[in-house]
Amino acid sequence: MMEEYRKCECETLGRVKVSILGTRGVPAQYGGFETAVEEIGSRLATRGYDVTVYCRNPGQTLTSYAGMTLVNLPAIRHRVAETLSHTSLSAAHAAIKDRPDVALVMNAGNAPLLRPLRAAGIPVAVHLDGLESKREKWRGAGATYYRWAERASVRSGTEVVSDCNAISNYVLRTYGRKSWVIPYGAEVIEPGSGRLDELNLVRRDFHLLIARMEPENHVLEAVHGYRLSEETRPLIVVGSAPYSQWYIDQVTRAADDDPRIRFLGGVYDQDLLNQLYANARTYIHGHSVGGTNPSLLRAMGAGAPVLAFDCEFNREVTADRALLWSSVDDMTRLMDDLADGELEPVLRELSDVGKRRIEEHYQWDSVTDEYEKLLQHLQRADRGPDRRIEAARP
Repeated sequence: MMEEYRKCECETLGRVKVSILGTRGVPAQYGGFETAVEEIGSRLATRGYDVTVYCRNPGQTLTSYAGMTLVNLPAIRHRVAETLSHTSLSAAHAAIKDRPDVALVMNAGNAPLLRPLRAAGIPVAVHLDGLESKREKWRGAGATYYRWAERASVRSGTEVVSDCNAISNYVLRTYGRKSWVIPYGAEVIEPGSGRLDELNLVRRDFHLLIARMEPENHVLEAVHGYRLSEETRPLIVVGSAPYSQWYIDQVTRAADDDPRIRFLGGVYDQDLLNQLYANARTYIHGHSVGGTNPSLLRAMGAGAPVLAFDCEFNREVTADRALLWSSVDDMTRLMDDLADGELEPVLRELSDVGKRRIEEHYQWDSVTDEYEKLLQHLQRADRGPDRRIEAARP
């Protein structure tokens, strides 16, 4: 049925040209946004779409990848200016040279570019990417900007994308506008354990935390709570942050040279990361402001039992099937219970239900189906710059 639907749409609309702006681009080297662009963009290309992805991977010279056309443009390498400087150049290229039928702009921080794209007759869907203004790295003027950008994105986008129901409900409650709810995806994997020896790790005998080192991801609380526990299995911490050395220093001090805690920094070897997810005794997830988190989905697809920070986003993704924590004391108690062996049956159950939830609700093919519906809707939208934007003012 879906194939017949696509055939009908192609006959009606022709080959649809799509530009994707606002991320570091592909091949995915950094985070969830880039992985989503790679997974969705490559599938759209396979389905007959003409996909252009704007990239800012340092030193990259590739001009095509997995069926997508890549446009490599520079960016100002500064926390505040990097994304917007690159997306400004990308929007100019899209409006003047690429001339897509539709555009996907990732990240509400790119709000100033939505109206110029629409003025060029390009319908735009903007992906909000969680509640950016609540991220600690955007304190002060940065948080003020992101509050404005969030509001401007909702008002200026032809359509708005939320990656979970909690974000969609927030947008409707705050701005009076409905959004498309399209999550990220993941795969159910069994990658084996042959590379654990490289890190002197044993299957199911270590805890794993993978996160960008920023306060809203609660790495500090998780590390501190673990250190105070009686658990003897090591805690493996993976992640870094280009502009948050002060926070990394705090996390390091909290570990207090505890030999049970090992910091690996950023790990970009995807096969090794898959084996870490799949063989961890637990996966500790502290993210709290980002909506549907790709790392959480990846852990669930790998069968890692999840210890999730207690917030509405993580409850939604896990369907409340996780061990929840919200403080240093909570983490210490969970680790002590794990050390005593009291949670073994629970861990087995969480591993199974996590995989099942990914299979049923977070498959990349079904995610791409939803983006395809969005793109076809956008192509039918009024392409003029004066299309009325239905958004209630807060």
